[in-house]
Amino acid sequence: MDVDRDDVVAEVASAFATYEKALVDGDVDAMTEAFWSDGRVVRYGLADRQYGADELRSWREAQPPLPPGRHLTDTRITAFGCDVAVVTTLFTYPDSTVEGRQSQTWVRVDGAWRIVSAHVSGVGG
Repeated sequence: MDVDRDDVVAEVASAFATYEKALVDGDVDAMTEAFWSDGRVVRYGLADRQYGADELRSWREAQPPLPPGRHLTDTRITAFGCDVAVVTTLFTYPDSTVEGRQSQTWVRVDGAWRIVSAHVSGVGG
């Protein structure tokens, strides 16, 4: 089967934008929906980690909103066939010297794009 990687990248870009909006808006339901609803999902944060969808949801519900002014740069999406893609991006906040780094592995699960693994880190400060 021929895969149009541009179509896959566009689909994942849309899913990523929806997730990013939910993150900035503090929409726990939408953030949680972006992740694979499975005990094997993994998210590593700046000073935290979650294993499994239940732990991830509980953690999200307890978190304060993001600081205002989140800005993304150098967002890259690489498709690997029609059902897997990796998104990497850098992020900053006004008045902060920390550069955040975010990577996500997206997989098409039951016809919908879901994050199956995510990692967030920061440099500077």
